[in-house]
Amino acid sequence: MPFPKYLKQPKLLSFGLLLITLLSGILIGTVINTGVRAEHQAPNPAARDATPLSIPQAVPIANEFTKLTKRVEPSVVYIESDYLAKPGRQSARRNENFDEDNGDEPAPKQQRDPSDMFKKFFGNEEQPRSFRSEGSGTGFIVDRNGYIITNYHVVENADKIKVRLAGDDIDYKGHVIGFDKETDVAVLKIDARKPLTPVEIGNSDSVQVGDWVIAIGSPFGLQATVTAGIVSAQRTARDLPGAGAFQNFLQTDAAINPGNSGGPLLNIRGEVIGVNTMIATHSGSYEGIGFALPSNQAVKVYNDIIREGRVVRGSFGIQWSPGGSQADTLQAFGLDHGVLVDSVNPTGPAGKAGMKPDDIIVSMNHEPVKDGQELVTKVADMPIGSVALVTVDRDGKRLDLKVAVADRSVVWKDRLESEDRPEAPAPSSRPTTRPAKFGITIMRLTDRERRDLQIADKTGVKVVAVDPGSFADDIGMAEGDAILSINRQPVTSTEDVTRAQASIKPGQPVAVHIVRNSTPGKTPEPQRLYLSGRLPED
Repeated sequence: MPFPKYLKQPKLLSFGLLLITLLSGILIGTVINTGVRAEHQAPNPAARDATPLSIPQAVPIANEFTKLTKRVEPSVVYIESDYLAKPGRQSARRNENFDEDNGDEPAPKQQRDPSDMFKKFFGNEEQPRSFRSEGSGTGFIVDRNGYIITNYHVVENADKIKVRLAGDDIDYKGHVIGFDKETDVAVLKIDARKPLTPVEIGNSDSVQVGDWVIAIGSPFGLQATVTAGIVSAQRTARDLPGAGAFQNFLQTDAAINPGNSGGPLLNIRGEVIGVNTMIATHSGSYEGIGFALPSNQAVKVYNDIIREGRVVRGSFGIQWSPGGSQADTLQAFGLDHGVLVDSVNPTGPAGKAGMKPDDIIVSMNHEPVKDGQELVTKVADMPIGSVALVTVDRDGKRLDLKVAVADRSVVWKDRLESEDRPEAPAPSSRPTTRPAKFGITIMRLTDRERRDLQIADKTGVKVVAVDPGSFADDIGMAEGDAILSINRQPVTSTEDVTRAQASIKPGQPVAVHIVRNSTPGKTPEPQRLYLSGRLPED
C-alpha cells in the first residue's frame, strides 16, 4: 500500500501521531536534563582556577613512637576506685611536720592543699567527696598472672577497685596486695583468667636529661592516651615540697594530667623507666612539669611487697634536722658536708654503737656523706643486719663507729609501724545483714503503687533501700524502683528475687527490668529501664 494511503487510515494515523509525540518528549527531556547537569557541574565562578583535591591511598607511616605504643598499650590498665563517705574518715597520708628517724620533713598542711603547686594527679581526687564518689587512675601489668603497679594514692581508702584492660569492656575486681606510702606505690592483682602481657622494665639509672620519653595513661578517664616529651631534669626529695624521704623523681615535659597517676613513663625502647606520680601546677592540670618515680625504686618496692608483704628499709635509729640550717651549722664547725645528729634512739643501732646527739656523720664505709637525704637513701637500701663503718665528728675529733642496720619499722615501731606495714582497705560501713545479695531491701507493691506505675496486678516488687557500694548501687538502682524481672524471669514476689539471685553466679551478667517514677514528688510518669552489670566476685 502506498505511504500516503497508509496514513489515511484512522487507527494508523492516531498511532503515528502518538509515537511522534513520545519521541519529541523524550528528546526535549534529554536536552533539559543535560542542561541542568551541565549547570551543576559548571565550576564555581569564584574558583575557576582551582584543582579538585584527591585522597591518596592509606599507607601507615610508622615510627618508633608508633611501634612502642602498639607494643605497650595492652599492658596499661585503667583503674577506677569507688569511695563511700564514712564518719571521721581521713586520708592516711601523713600531715605532721616532722617525721622521726631519718629526718624526713613532709610539707606543712598548707603545702598539701589543692591550691599548692605540687599535686598528686589522681582523677577527681581533689574534689570534695559526696555520699559516694569515684576517681580514675592508671596502672601497668608487670606479671602475666595479673600483678599491677600503680600509685598508692589511686587506691588509698578505696572501698572498691575496678580494673579494665586495654580493648576490654570487662571490669575486673582489683585486690590490694600491698603498698608503700613512702614512695606512693601500690601493688594490685586481678584474676583475668587468661595470661596477660607484662611491660618491659628498664634501668632508670641509665636515664639522662634530654632523653625522649612517652607517657601512657587515662587522663580525665580517657583511656590509652599517649603523650611524648623529654626528661627535663632529675630531682631528689629535697627539691620538691611534699615529697617523701625516699622519693626521687624524673622530671618530664610529657603531658600528664589527672588520671595519669600510676601510669608508665617509657623510654624510646618501650621500657618502663618511671611511674607517673605528681605534677607541678597552679591550675590543677598540665603545665609542662611532671614527675615520675624512677623504675628502680618502684621495682624494689614491688619485690619487697610480693616477698615480704611490706617494704623493708634499713635504719640507724637517729633523727636529724633537714634544711639550710644544717649547712650553716656545718660551716661554723669548719665542715662542708655531713649530717648533724639531733637525737639518737637509745635502743636503736646507733645508740648501741655509741653515737650521741650533736655528732656529725661525715662518712659511711669510707665514702663522704653529703647530707641527710643521701644518708637516708644509703641506709634504707642496706640489708638488714649488715654493719656500716660510720665516721663521726665529735667536738672536732674523728671517731669510727660500727653501726648495725636494723629494720626501720622495728626501730621506730610506735611511730612508723602503721605507715610502713601493708594494710587492708578500710572496712566498709555497709550493713552486715542484707535481705538481698544485690544490696537491696525489697517489699511487695501495693495496688495503688501498681496503678501509679502502670504495671499489671501481682507484678513487681518495690525497692525500699539500696546499700551504698553494692551491685544494685553500681548499676544505678534507686529507692522507689519497681523490679519487674531479673534476666527475663518475671518477679511477682520477694521470693522470686531471692530465687533469681541464687541462680546467678559471681561474674555472670545480670539484667534487671525496672519501672521508675521519673518525676519524684509529682504525679508518676513511669519510665521502663533495663539496668545491667556483672555480679561482683566477692
